Amino acid sequence: MSFDNFIYLFTGQHDYFVWFWNSMILTIVQVVLTLFVSAFVAYGFAAYDFKGKNFLFICVLLIMMVPFEILLVPLYSLINDLGMVNSYSAIILPGIANAATIFFFRQYLRSIPKEIIQSGRVDGANEYAIYFRLIMPIMKPSFAAMAILNGMNSWNNLLWPFMVLGDQSKYTLPIGLKTLLTPYGNNYDLLIVGSFFSIIPIFILFIAFQKYFIDGMTAGAVKG
Repeated sequence: MSFDNFIYLFTGQHDYFVWFWNSMILTIVQVVLTLFVSAFVAYGFAAYDFKGKNFLFICVLLIMMVPFEILLVPLYSLINDLGMVNSYSAIILPGIANAATIFFFRQYLRSIPKEIIQSGRVDGANEYAIYFRLIMPIMKPSFAAMAILNGMNSWNNLLWPFMVLGDQSKYTLPIGLKTLLTPYGNNYDLLIVGSFFSIIPIFILFIAFQKYFIDGMTAGAVKG
């Protein structure tokens, strides 16, 4: 038992704090944008009736069934054609409308009485005011649940960022920790210590939103 590895991780020739900060910024931006866009899409499915609605929702369900590994090559080709390789936008944009998040929000919104929307229209509120003032406050538990799940996925994401990021100064924490394992030697001591500190933000996030997370995941589970 020794604390030397803890000291060496922060004082040695490693960019741990750079990796940590990059992951933090990327996770926050990705989660906020994903929740915002996915909630808008889900609200459209739940609150409005339009031509092709069921077909489009089936497409969302089909996307959930496609493993991301199948999309790696065509997605990388598209990102390369757009000139977005080696940028954080290449990581954020492909997942900004997350199918699983849209599905969860849509199911949650279906449990909200449509009379709330109708009462807002009767009072003269436009559609944006109804969404931001009436619907979003009710969706707090679902936002908390999806913030934790999307935050975990973004924070631990390795494969896609590893493919599109080439600049070491932009490495995220999972990529940075992976560099500790090389064909010339495996620094498992630092890897374990770095992994230990990497779970702290997710742990804090869950503790902060635990109440809302449980409410959001169990919403609609009890009838009557």
